[in-house]
Amino acid sequence: MDVTKGRMGLVLEELGHHAPFTLFGAVTGIACVLLFRNATPQTAHGLFLAFHPTHVLLSAIVTASLFRLRQGTRNFLLVLVIGYVGSIGVATLSDCILPYFGEDILGVAVPTESKVHGMEGAEAHEAGHEGHGPDIHLGFIEDWYIVNPAAILGIILAYFIPHTKLPHAFHILISTWASAAHMLMNTHTAMSPILLVGMFVVLFIAVWLPCCFSDIVFPMLFVKGGSAEHTCLSCGHDHGREGHA
Repeated sequence: MDVTKGRMGLVLEELGHHAPFTLFGAVTGIACVLLFRNATPQTAHGLFLAFHPTHVLLSAIVTASLFRLRQGTRNFLLVLVIGYVGSIGVATLSDCILPYFGEDILGVAVPTESKVHGMEGAEAHEAGHEGHGPDIHLGFIEDWYIVNPAAILGIILAYFIPHTKLPHAFHILISTWASAAHMLMNTHTAMSPILLVGMFVVLFIAVWLPCCFSDIVFPMLFVKGGSAEHTCLSCGHDHGREGHA
């Protein structure tokens, strides 16, 4: 019970430590949205293909490394399973699923009135603007040939070089930009201050909780007999120790 409470306390502490990174990341995500607000869905998908697999790679390294070090195992299959599920699962939640629900709530796929009147039936249907909501884009399925190899590469790196230290700010930025790219793929309405504020909130939530869960909570769930003390391999701080990774 004490160990469980200790771990929960550390998780809450990590969430607090990571909030400033996520806040800054969300700001850059909005900047990305504004910069590419006139981009075609194909261009937005290209951005997603750059940022999402990179996020998966970083997440796989951190998740597999933390589990490998804390469990002290050399069982590659076990590290592979934990690293794959932790990185693909959480990166999909952060970059695809949560942005999708945010898009649906914000109504970003609803076209402006001028666009509706400027389209004919078949053309509107093809563009996805005639009464259809946003489309969820699951990278590990639709872009499997890039996303899945990225996860496996990260796991292999973590297995052989588990003491890798990754800047958490970089991880946060990549995740935020991937989420922003997903939102851009489904945004077919004019930007407004209210919409941008809504996107900012979605980006913050989509990155903050999943990334912390992936980097800290998930791998620790499978460590047997571990203490509440842990290290976050992607952060610049440690709980009572230095030079952890």
